[in-house]
Amino acid sequence: MSLALSGNPGRPALAGALRRHWPLLPLAAAVLLLLAPLPAGDATASGKVGPADAASLLLVFVCAVQALRGRVRTLSPPAALVLGLPAVGLAVATAGAGDPYAALPGFVRYLQVFVLVPAAVVLLVRDAREFRITAGCLVVLALFQGAVGVVQYATHTGASYQGEDVRAVGTFGPGDVMGMATVVAYGLVVATAVALAPGLPARVRRIAGGCALVLVVPLVLSFSRGAWIATLGAAVLVMALAGIRRALKVLVALTAAGVVLVGGFGIGSDMVAERLTSITRVSSAPDQSVTDRYTMWAAAESMWRERPAAGVGLKGFPAHRDGHSSLALSSGSDTAGAGQAYLRQPLLSPHNMYLLVLSEQGLIGLAALAGGWAALLVAGVRRYASGGSARRIRDCGLIATGLLVWQLTDFLYADIGGPSTVLTGVVIGLAAWWALPSPDDTGPAGPVAGPVAGPATRRAAAGADGL
Repeated sequence: MSLALSGNPGRPALAGALRRHWPLLPLAAAVLLLLAPLPAGDATASGKVGPADAASLLLVFVCAVQALRGRVRTLSPPAALVLGLPAVGLAVATAGAGDPYAALPGFVRYLQVFVLVPAAVVLLVRDAREFRITAGCLVVLALFQGAVGVVQYATHTGASYQGEDVRAVGTFGPGDVMGMATVVAYGLVVATAVALAPGLPARVRRIAGGCALVLVVPLVLSFSRGAWIATLGAAVLVMALAGIRRALKVLVALTAAGVVLVGGFGIGSDMVAERLTSITRVSSAPDQSVTDRYTMWAAAESMWRERPAAGVGLKGFPAHRDGHSSLALSSGSDTAGAGQAYLRQPLLSPHNMYLLVLSEQGLIGLAALAGGWAALLVAGVRRYASGGSARRIRDCGLIATGLLVWQLTDFLYADIGGPSTVLTGVVIGLAAWWALPSPDDTGPAGPVAGPVAGPATRRAAAGADGL
């Protein structure tokens, strides 16, 4: 992606690009710092503040400073409502918890992921070019983590799966087996959207299509059923929005890649087939992980029925789990491999974001969070379908809508936790940026600059709608 904002080559152009885009650096860091490997054998990283979380806090700080200087986009009333309403549900759930002090870390985490980071993305990403830079960072992260995952499978240095150390987990380790699958899926959705997007240069679309095909391999080797289902759902929607003719080309290419990799080269064929079959065995012969998942879902529902309005309070699921679970629930999940010794991790969440919110925050919290997500999805699809002034940046719409659909589908099988959680806030922010345009947005290229940006900045931004 070219960052040049003028015709002057060399250092002046680079200096101008840095001056214009410097508020985006913490956002890029929040994504790219996930390239750094976790300490070997650290299976407790999901409860710690990592480098990416620190970068997200810096992002929020930079946004606050820029807002005080009047150099951010203006939030429309609907955007302010959708982005701010979850804070109300979080406050109610925290105040109503049995131990509000113990619930405070949960309040901070939810506020970071679902309010502060998305709002910072919406306010600081000023135009289509900066949106594309952020999406490009997701693809870079996915390619790196995917490459690490493929090497782990090939060299039997991954996480333990069916008695072999072959599960691709990237640098996240066996304590966060969904981490690599999540970031690879994000990159795959972005690459697919760019490959299908109308109006982009053919070379860019071909490169994106190649990236999408490459990322299929580590996604398959993650053996994550939830990520597979979410990626399929997001890809189908993106292809439907892009048009049948384009969609058929990508679908044929992805199908051919799958046949060659799994059928021809036999990459994980037996394990993949078994994993796919297990998706349908939810009642006849479920494995223990499926049994645990459904048992915890039932426990979450029981908690909600006990306190339907405000739930049992943030961070309350682990304390109430045993009192609402059947004897079918195991004591934990086994993790090993990828540089970590055998460790049994306790099951502290229902692995369903909607049920986790329902059990801990009740109907108030679920309406505030899920209602906002539904509003973003509807508004995003409508804006893409209507075209209008956003026609020249429809690739941003495909990316944003695809990422949001992936996240909402994945929430049926997972919840927040682990170093990659910060990306959830980034994805929701990108979706809100597209779905809820600012009153300052002008011109066919979409958002250009804040209300007090100088004439030189506006002139430079006028041509910033390309890659």
